[in-house]
Amino acid sequence: MQDVYVLDVLRTPIVGKNGKFKAIRPEVLGAEVIKSLLQRCRLTAVDGILGGNAVGTGGNITRLMALLAGLPEAVPACTVDMQCASAAAAMAMAYANIACGQGELWLAGGMESSSLQPLRTYAPADERYKLVPDGNGEYYTAQFAPGDMAPDTMLRGAERVAAEEGITRAELEAWAMRSHARAAAAAKTGVLQDRIVPVQGWSCDDGIRPRMSWRLLSRLPLLLGKGTTLTAGTACCINDGAAFAVLASGDYVRRQERRPLARIVGKAAVGGDPTQSPRGAMRTADVLLARLGWRYEDLQAIEFNEAFAVIDVLFERVHPDCVANYNRFGGALAYGHPYGASGAILLAHLVESLRSAGGGRGILSIAGAGGMGEAIALELVE
Repeated sequence: MQDVYVLDVLRTPIVGKNGKFKAIRPEVLGAEVIKSLLQRCRLTAVDGILGGNAVGTGGNITRLMALLAGLPEAVPACTVDMQCASAAAAMAMAYANIACGQGELWLAGGMESSSLQPLRTYAPADERYKLVPDGNGEYYTAQFAPGDMAPDTMLRGAERVAAEEGITRAELEAWAMRSHARAAAAAKTGVLQDRIVPVQGWSCDDGIRPRMSWRLLSRLPLLLGKGTTLTAGTACCINDGAAFAVLASGDYVRRQERRPLARIVGKAAVGGDPTQSPRGAMRTADVLLARLGWRYEDLQAIEFNEAFAVIDVLFERVHPDCVANYNRFGGALAYGHPYGASGAILLAHLVESLRSAGGGRGILSIAGAGGMGEAIALELVE
């Protein structure tokens, strides 16, 4: 088995739906990242590309991205859909390919344009044609669980977990405040800037609110009405963006005398109750840490995708002593969540978080629709 290293990882700015990237196709966003990675790593070709995407036009848009980026036609490309966990799944697959000797240099990550999410239609013979809200076969959100056609199923799942765990609105809002404060501090210091590829002259994440306040959060309406807890402040925004990493074998690194950023130590994919998807982040990280014989207390950096503040509260309740190392630069409540790209965004932030901590071990984990989860563990290269 080959050791697998992260040579480099980059992302675009994370921009809100219908913002500055509203007319830029996801494969174009991804191509901008790929071109920068190829230039920075002095590469002209790779053994393959795996790209995550959740709400695009379908087809193999990773192939389109590879061609737009100028890669040789002989380079194979595959698009991965595990919804929110798509980029993490793509990176895990690339890791497995390299570890097994199926190539020594892979690009992996994801791309998303929520702004250009197409309206789709079930075939008239499909029983779901009349089950969608308007009864005309048209839908934006795919079905994630048997018997559940709700377009807001992810939100309802988060609310269900909050109710079962007795999580209060105040607990959720405390994490929203923390996420924006940490993200604003990171933006001010520029600690993530080396990981960001400008697109059409734009280089800033536009979701961070340095002046986020308790008063503002308290005035936001409940998304699911009376008796619930989640608001627009404690659920992530919908975004556009892309992020990719260059993964390489130990043999390649030694032969080419490259200095990688980190070594991938392991990965895990875990399924669970599709009606309670927020539980997937910690559940999957727990499984991976158990396999490695690590504890959260052994980690210098932890990155969970905070699609909902419920995920943060669940973590804090079980691991209160690890909160300082958790989402050190803020999370998706502040930056936003470009679904298919978020796993690779977590990798970029995890690398910088480990560097800020002076090295050591870290983990990223992300929950996906349908009760899925993906996690990847790293060691920073000294």
